[in-house]
Amino acid sequence: MTNTPTTFFGWIIFLIQQYHGYYLQGLLTTLETSLAGTICGCFLGFLVGIIQATDIRAQDNMIKKILLGIPWVIAKIYVTIFRGTPMIVQAMVIYYGSSTVFGIDLKPFNAAIFIILLNTGAYMSETVRGGINSIDVGQIEGAKALGMGYVPMMIYIILPQTFKIIAPQIGNTFVANIKDTSVLNVIAVTELFYITKVAAGTYFRMFEAYTITALIYLTLTLLFNGLLKLIEKYMAGKESYEVLNPAAAK
Repeated sequence: MTNTPTTFFGWIIFLIQQYHGYYLQGLLTTLETSLAGTICGCFLGFLVGIIQATDIRAQDNMIKKILLGIPWVIAKIYVTIFRGTPMIVQAMVIYYGSSTVFGIDLKPFNAAIFIILLNTGAYMSETVRGGINSIDVGQIEGAKALGMGYVPMMIYIILPQTFKIIAPQIGNTFVANIKDTSVLNVIAVTELFYITKVAAGTYFRMFEAYTITALIYLTLTLLFNGLLKLIEKYMAGKESYEVLNPAAAK
C-alpha cells in the first residue's frame, strides 16, 4: 500500500477524503430514521399515554370497564416489554421475527423506523401519562362543571398543557435516538456506525475511523441540544413583562 499516512491525524484526513461520501450517507440515514421514528413514536406515545391515564372507577358499569380496561392492559404490556428490553434485542426480534413468523419482508431502513417508533412510543407514553397527571385537578373539575365531555376536555385543555410540559423531553428523546440508531447496524441499516465499520475494516484503522464518528455524533448532539434550548426559551416566553397600562392593572 503506497502513499498511506503514518500519523494519527494523517489517517483522520485520509479516511475523510476516502469515505466522506459514505460518512455523509450514514449521517443522512441516521437523521432520517431518528427523526421519522421520533415523530411517529411521539404520536404513539401520546395515544398510549392517554390510554394509561384513563381513570377506570369502581362505580363504572361493566361494559365501560371492559372497553377501557382492554386497551389499558394492552398498553401496559407494550410499555413493559419495550421499556424492559434493549433496542438492539428488539431490532433482532422484530426484523428477523417479522420474516420468520409473519412472512413480512421488512427492508432495513423501514425496520429501523418501526423499531425506533415502538421504542420511543413506550418511553414517551410514560412521559405523557405523567404530564397529564400533573395538570391541576381543578381545571378538570371546572371543565366537567361546564358540561365539557372527556374528548373536548383532552383536546382543548389537557393535551395542550401536557405538550408544553413534555416538549423538552421530546427533544431529548430525539437526541437520544440519534445516538441509539447505532445499534441498528445489527440489521444492516446503513447508518453512521455501520458505515464506520466498513471504513475501519478496509484499512484496519479502528481508532481513527471511530474517532471521526464520535466527533460527528458529538457535533450533532451539541447542535440539537443548543437548538432545543432556544426552542425551550422561546416557549417559556419573556422573563419579564412590561405593563402597558399600569392603571388597568390595579
